[in-house]
Amino acid sequence: MFESLTYQTISYQDRKKFNFDEFDRFLAFLEESFPIVYSQQEFETVNDYALVYKWTGTDSNLKPIGLTSHYDVVPVLERTESDWEHGPFSGTVSDGVIWGRGTLDDKIGVMGILEAVQHLVQQGFEPKRDMYFMFGFDEEIGGAEGAKAIVDLLEQRNITFEYVLDVGGAIVEEMVPGVSQPVGVVGVSEKGSATAELSIEGSGGHSSQPNDQTNIGRIASAISKLEETQFKEDLQGPGEDLFEFVAPEMSFGMKYVFANKTVFEPIIEEILLDQPASAALIRTTIAPTIFQAGEQYNALPEKASAIINLRVMPGDSLRDIKQFIVNTIDDPDIQVTITGSEATKVSASDSNAFQNVQQAARNVHHDSIIAPYLMFAGSDAKHYERISEDTYRFLPALITSEDLQRMHGTNEQISVENYVNAIKFFIELIQESNH
Repeated sequence: MFESLTYQTISYQDRKKFNFDEFDRFLAFLEESFPIVYSQQEFETVNDYALVYKWTGTDSNLKPIGLTSHYDVVPVLERTESDWEHGPFSGTVSDGVIWGRGTLDDKIGVMGILEAVQHLVQQGFEPKRDMYFMFGFDEEIGGAEGAKAIVDLLEQRNITFEYVLDVGGAIVEEMVPGVSQPVGVVGVSEKGSATAELSIEGSGGHSSQPNDQTNIGRIASAISKLEETQFKEDLQGPGEDLFEFVAPEMSFGMKYVFANKTVFEPIIEEILLDQPASAALIRTTIAPTIFQAGEQYNALPEKASAIINLRVMPGDSLRDIKQFIVNTIDDPDIQVTITGSEATKVSASDSNAFQNVQQAARNVHHDSIIAPYLMFAGSDAKHYERISEDTYRFLPALITSEDLQRMHGTNEQISVENYVNAIKFFIELIQESNH
């Protein structure tokens, strides 16, 4: 794990910035580190850098299972390198903590899976069903040449999975209202990601003689209306399933409320809206991220625009979202365009596949409740929907709210214990899936 973090396998939106020498070095490192895996399993690359391993099972009548992850990482923001306690690509281990970009997202998945497979091969374990291990190299920018290309290839070969597990949810503490135990949240769906642009054009002029409403003011007013109104909350789907799973372990008061959800749903939703993380479980979210207007301090801008990132709930269409924005801002001169993707399908939480993930997690984290949830961020799992009955998203690590802030941020890290437990989880999962 430690050395894997020293390779700067960075994804950039501009693919011309990729330093594929670092990717080549990382692939050479994998082959040197896991000789048993490479010598005893089928292996191929897709688009040179996406990796596919096949462990052939003893019963070809059983559907295969896929474990996937990615080894690309996001860049370190310029001029923040000195803010790291240990270098972002140092792979330093200090006081039981591993430091570096990729510890949480997501070389822990790649290395954890390969460590688990190599261990099981050494122990003489033979899976009943075919097992595929698939690693992308551009997940951080959408996975078009990695995971999507893998899926295209496997689809041509008519290979379909019982389930695919990717990274996503984790084991969290004090982040689910009313529950004191750790909760392992397994993503059964992920929100869509859409971009709305609000733009307006009109006369500019000298700042000494402004109209009562300027282009900047009108765009700002539109954003204010959206933030004040918000999309309608609704406790349904994966969010509702999460609380049904954890309800038995809640404090008495919360248990009573959730046991009578029909009566108390408005109160439950009010509780969830109190925190951003739980609010995102029950509504499409609005996040203004870019505002552009003006070039001169004493000249009114002729154009103004704003970009809003939306994370889309299952069931919400981009068409409906656009109509909501148009109706809410109520300004015919502001043009609204929207692009992006809707939420993925919702995978089963009452299937054997989910129970395998659940049991494997419990085998390692004995005191945790393992429950389905709705993942807010994107993952490569969305690509595998085409060839898999179910897709799940789970990082087998106990993390805190501070860890979530470090993911893609400064001082990304994971404990050695968490890394070892991730390996144990993948060992357990492979065994549970091959009974």
